[in-house]
Amino acid sequence: MAEGTTSESPKELRVEPRSRMPLPPGYRQGIITAITVLLGFSLLFVRYWNFELAGAWSASSVTADILMALAIVFQVIALWRSLQVKDDDEVEYRITLRWFLASAIVLMIGLTLSGLSFSHVIKF
Repeated sequence: MAEGTTSESPKELRVEPRSRMPLPPGYRQGIITAITVLLGFSLLFVRYWNFELAGAWSASSVTADILMALAIVFQVIALWRSLQVKDDDEVEYRITLRWFLASAIVLMIGLTLSGLSFSHVIKF
């Protein structure tokens, strides 16, 4: 046998399961409240934007509406994740926060575009 080799098979890599890190009290309730407040605002704004606001639709207003609908989908995903039992783990909670942040960013872009398209500043 060559020097440094053994007849034993290589040892399997064993990954120790990481310990679960629960969130401090109140964090889950806070994110659920924040998501539902933003979701309520988003739904009311889209209802107003789509059904009550007078004026013709343009390409920019349709784009704004699509972005706001996408933000609502992201908010629903974040809310669903935050209501899961596994979201009490710090790693899962961070993923939920990313979904919520993405929804807020997309919503802000959609709201900005809707305001600009309503004031006829942007025309595609």
